[in-house]
Amino acid sequence: MLFDTHVHLNADQFEEDLEETIQRARQAGVTYMTVVGFDRKTIPKALEIAESDENIYAAVGWHPVDAIDMTEEDLAWIEELTSHPKVVALGEMGLDYHWDKSPADVQKEVFRKQIRLAKKVLMPIIIHNREATEDIVQILKEENAAEVGGIMHCYSGPVETARECIDMNFLISLGGPVTFKNAKLPKEVAKAVDLKHMLVETDCPFLAPHPNRGKRNEPAYVKLVAEQVAELKGISYEEVSRVTTENALSFFGISHS
Repeated sequence: MLFDTHVHLNADQFEEDLEETIQRARQAGVTYMTVVGFDRKTIPKALEIAESDENIYAAVGWHPVDAIDMTEEDLAWIEELTSHPKVVALGEMGLDYHWDKSPADVQKEVFRKQIRLAKKVLMPIIIHNREATEDIVQILKEENAAEVGGIMHCYSGPVETARECIDMNFLISLGGPVTFKNAKLPKEVAKAVDLKHMLVETDCPFLAPHPNRGKRNEPAYVKLVAEQVAELKGISYEEVSRVTTENALSFFGISHS
């Protein structure tokens, strides 16, 4: 049993074969998924997919790259959606200094607003971080995000920062890069971080794990991530899948029979 905690099945890349993609995931042992919506287009689609399958959930938030487009109405809409029975987290949110569409100060403001909203509605958050680790950790501390906790999605930073985040009630989620030969940091994190603080994800359709690197990623491939974590930790694949699934169910507040 696996829980892919971060999928974008709401992306255009899955328009033609969404059902088949979900079937392949089930065949690979992926029982649960969280579809992440992060703007006006992807949020309704995330909810639609979550509503159509009892083991698929949704997260809603605003992506830092598009921070400049977010209005007060959008924030109010996201707040409204937190009462939807299938919405289990707020996000993805955070900072992205790779693309220059939204100025850093705008990104920071939108990030802070979403953390405050999460604390208001008592919902955990999913963090997107690209080339902004220091600022993200600082904002999480300043806004006391530990109150709600969250996920460091597709974590690529050093072990020390991972520990800082764990101290703030965050789980460390590893994706496809942990399988890349040259990805030193994710491998170190996989070895160093206790399994009880870890999740696995694909971030599909992006970041497909080896040997599918460069192709469209999909939830079935989360098995490759879990296998790699097991190998790096020197434990069984079964243990990794069991513990990371339990971590995710508990984190998202999902009760399963």
